[in-house]
Amino acid sequence: MMEKQFQKASKFIEKNCSADDFSFYIYKSDEQRTRYAQNMITQNMSGIKYGIGLNVAYGNKSGRANINSLDENELKNLIKTAQDIAKLNKPDPEYVPSASNAKIPKTDNVAENTAKFSMKEMVDIIKTTVDNAEKKKAFVSGIVTKTIGDFYLKTKNGFEGFDSYSEFENSMTLADNKTREAKVERSVKDVNDYSIKKELEQLNSRFDALTEPKKIEAGQYNVILRPQAVINFFSFILYFLERKSADNGISSFHESVGKNMFGKNFSMISKLYEKGLTASPFSWDGIAARNFDWIKNGVVKELYTDRSYAKKIGAEPNFIPNFIIRGGNATEEEMMKKVKNGLIINNFWYIRTVSMRKNEVTGLTRDGIYYFENGKIKNSVNNLRFNEVLHTAAKNILLLGIEDNITSSAKVPTMLIKDFTFADTTTF
Repeated sequence: MMEKQFQKASKFIEKNCSADDFSFYIYKSDEQRTRYAQNMITQNMSGIKYGIGLNVAYGNKSGRANINSLDENELKNLIKTAQDIAKLNKPDPEYVPSASNAKIPKTDNVAENTAKFSMKEMVDIIKTTVDNAEKKKAFVSGIVTKTIGDFYLKTKNGFEGFDSYSEFENSMTLADNKTREAKVERSVKDVNDYSIKKELEQLNSRFDALTEPKKIEAGQYNVILRPQAVINFFSFILYFLERKSADNGISSFHESVGKNMFGKNFSMISKLYEKGLTASPFSWDGIAARNFDWIKNGVVKELYTDRSYAKKIGAEPNFIPNFIIRGGNATEEEMMKKVKNGLIINNFWYIRTVSMRKNEVTGLTRDGIYYFENGKIKNSVNNLRFNEVLHTAAKNILLLGIEDNITSSAKVPTMLIKDFTFADTTTF
């Protein structure tokens, strides 16, 4: 239920905004956050944050302003600033009027278990984490965060949407202050879906894999990408899947709809009622959420389109409310037996775009790499730099594991991919 402060601020803006058109959002974030470093708690933070963003227009001349207070004097300044900017601005050739009334789906983005989770329980998780680090004769640092948020969007043309969400997150980095450093992180809607035991097992495994890694050269390898690596790699599709860029030939999705770009083993969807996941019921500019098969069995089905470009081409606007890559039921053991040898990749980082037109990205491995042969892990190896094309990697998927809720709004599986390209080695 929307709180009275939101209602009061909304009425004030509607009453005092004299622009031809307007849209505004109000958000509230009730957050508890505890930082820890070098096996000690270093900071406790708790409090409520508010924010308001206002967009106004006179004809097709628009202006925008933001504040972090619901005070009426601040709201007056917000309105005046946005309107002054609009009056001074040049006409926007891509301007579209604010969104009109829409049927917004009722999503379930709040878990009561998370809302009730106490600071003591958060500290208990940290204690377990520190105890583990001390047993490893190492140091752990990280942040535990619980957030309950509200978001409200209103336009002059009749769109009105309200959403609440919950999120629990823990990020841990284990280091020996010498050469070894490994990290795991996970966010969930429902804190009951979080297991500190499971996360520490992963953290310890990655940390141990950094012990005396053997040198391996660049080249093409069969790889088992664990979920954190999968989401960090394939989430770049979200940047490239935009229709305007595709139509203008900027991305590799130019004239891609209906074509098999990704191979039969790759499907990416958005599903509003996926168990354990949040899903935004509407976008920041007033698009109601829907279920989508973005890519199905390799075939590109949809590209996302904002309201401005959708109006220009006569299409229906859409957006990505959550991110799911469908999996299978293969285990890592089955994956290791499927190919003669290969690498198990825990994570990627420092990923950057090489070419949008090619769907190519580059980045580094981290948190330990295992070399396996004849179905068994043999040893750890040094880190590598990869250069790979997203849809080429997807075409080379041999097996898929079960899906894992790696963040509160994303679910991906473990993948076995053949001939993954590593362009260079590292010294660490």
